[in-house]
Amino acid sequence: MTNLLFIGNLGTGEIVIIALVVLLLFGGKKIPELMRGIGKGVRSFKDGMSDIEKEINEDPTEKKVEKSDN
Repeated sequence: MTNLLFIGNLGTGEIVIIALVVLLLFGGKKIPELMRGIGKGVRSFKDGMSDIEKEINEDPTEKKVEKSDN
């Protein structure tokens, strides 16, 4: 079994206790909203990273055509 760097040596018992504490703090109704918010944040971060990667890989010699309202 692989140990993840940020988790360390957490066992099943510790994970169950953490899950119960989170359930007590946020309640059953707030957890889906919390997870949805985390998912949107991760998606936004990935979109931003892909946009930055596209800008980095873009050919700098190409001129961008800007539309003007003249």
